[in-house]
Amino acid sequence: MSSIKIAPSILSADFGQLGSEINKLEKAGADMIHVDVMDGHFVPNLTIGPPVIKALRSYSTLPFDVHLMITPVHKYIEDYARAGADIITIHPETTNNLESSINLIKKLNKKIGLSLNPDTPIDAIKKNLSSIDLVLIMSVYPGFGGQKFIPEVVNKIKELNNIKKKQNIKFDIEVDGGINFDNSKLVIAAGANILVSGTTIFKENNGDIKKNIDSLKLI
Repeated sequence: MSSIKIAPSILSADFGQLGSEINKLEKAGADMIHVDVMDGHFVPNLTIGPPVIKALRSYSTLPFDVHLMITPVHKYIEDYARAGADIITIHPETTNNLESSINLIKKLNKKIGLSLNPDTPIDAIKKNLSSIDLVLIMSVYPGFGGQKFIPEVVNKIKELNNIKKKQNIKFDIEVDGGINFDNSKLVIAAGANILVSGTTIFKENNGDIKKNIDSLKLI
């Protein structure tokens, strides 16, 4: 059985029927649902907030992997936790006190993720690695779906994986941005174990979601 987990991004789903789209993803073998939350401030786009996540929660038993691209993030963490997020991922740039935000997520009994934009160094979160569950490496600049993968991030994944092994720390390495059937091999070889994919899962093979999820897992 594959140790690679697939987290389809609903940013590429049909927003007119998100509930049924999420239900399809679960039936097709997705491991979690990746929810991109954007505020039009930290990133140049607007997506969804807690009321929508709460409404979608009943459509799937899968973990909701909620990526908060909002600033200031701290005061909204509890709202997303109560809406149904299982994993809450934040960017170090979006909070005045990263440790305080990590502790709040922990207090709310949610898994903690930290995300690194392509130009954000690992040093920005290095001292926090032992207290989190996941690092999300962005392989595009966040804000829009359908962007091309930035190959330079492969070295960042390798560096992070080496730190993880050397320090014997347990956390998932997730990659998001332009993931397809070709570059997924590179990020898995570098040490990633969770792949976020939107366009590839929803559009490739004439929209055969199950085939696309299975193909990414078997690479």
